[in-house]
Amino acid sequence: AIAYGVFAIYKIGYALGADDMMTADHFLMDLYFESAGTILTLITLGKYLEARSKGKTSEAISKLMDLAPKTATVIRDGAEKEIPVEEVAVGDTVVVRPGQSVPVDGVIVEGSSAVDQSALTGESIPVEKNVGDKVIAATVNKTGFFKFQAQKVGDDTTLAQIIELVDEASSSKAPIAKLADRVSGVFVPVVIALAVIAAAVWLILGQSFEFALSIGIAVLVISCPCALGLATPVAIMVGTGKGASNGILIKSAEALETAHTVGTVVLDKTGTITEGKPKVTDLLAALGVEEQELLSIAASVEKPSEHPLAEAIVERALEKDAQIRPVGKFEAVSGRGIVAEIGGAEYLAGNLALMREHGVPADEMRQAAERFAEDGKT
Repeated sequence: AIAYGVFAIYKIGYALGADDMMTADHFLMDLYFESAGTILTLITLGKYLEARSKGKTSEAISKLMDLAPKTATVIRDGAEKEIPVEEVAVGDTVVVRPGQSVPVDGVIVEGSSAVDQSALTGESIPVEKNVGDKVIAATVNKTGFFKFQAQKVGDDTTLAQIIELVDEASSSKAPIAKLADRVSGVFVPVVIALAVIAAAVWLILGQSFEFALSIGIAVLVISCPCALGLATPVAIMVGTGKGASNGILIKSAEALETAHTVGTVVLDKTGTITEGKPKVTDLLAALGVEEQELLSIAASVEKPSEHPLAEAIVERALEKDAQIRPVGKFEAVSGRGIVAEIGGAEYLAGNLALMREHGVPADEMRQAAERFAEDGKT
């Protein structure tokens, strides 16, 4: 189209020089510059939108990379030493204190803690970790102190593999885009052949070269599948953009295209489709105990704790104007709960295992707890 436009301008200039206004007026209608400009604009727009959708994924990759700490505290020659995380080697003993992120994957060899894995797994409640349990890079140590032996470092960590997966997904093509490529492989040669045949037929019929060339160009311009180059990138951009705005990371273009065929979605992590933090929904007091009194004692015991369940109980107490009393002795039992004293009396707040260890009968409450669990209130 551009080549013919240049040819038309040459003919117009020649006609004006020869004072042939009829020829000049004829070729004035055959420039085709606007068609070429429109086609190139649409194709470029499609490429831009495609690159923009990949840019959103790149932002997600950057956020994932930011989760990992830049340094790690390791024990070498019997002393603690802070080094860049890239220098951590397999077999190193790594120290993690409360509030710090785990630098690499490994297995706990000393200590215990509750580890927040929500950034990688979506699980909102910290997971109790003890000696022999695995810890994952970029997860956060909430309360305890532990040491672990590094097993996977660098590109072998779970976080690095997730980043690699997302990066590969961003460069993948949707099946419909692959189909468009296959169609183009056949479509383009056929259209060019038809344009040449159309031009040849008009030449055989006695028309001028200029007329035959304009017919060939017209066939090429009209047959250009502009929508094919624009529709797929736009659809992918809108889909990935909408997902990103709702906290959904699309694994690949193929996954996005086949999502409409999904009939059942199975979720195995708490917080995936909820607010991501626990909330008190029901209060069940034992016989002879007022609910307000129960809430007051529970909130007082849980106040010094940093556990998300403790925060939920304290938040409910503040909503109900329950009194939060000062606590004397306070002990957090890993994987069990809390033992605390209020006004000289000892109180337990925890799971069934803690109650059994202290000889507290909980059969009646256990049945109620099972009913709550059936309703998803765990």
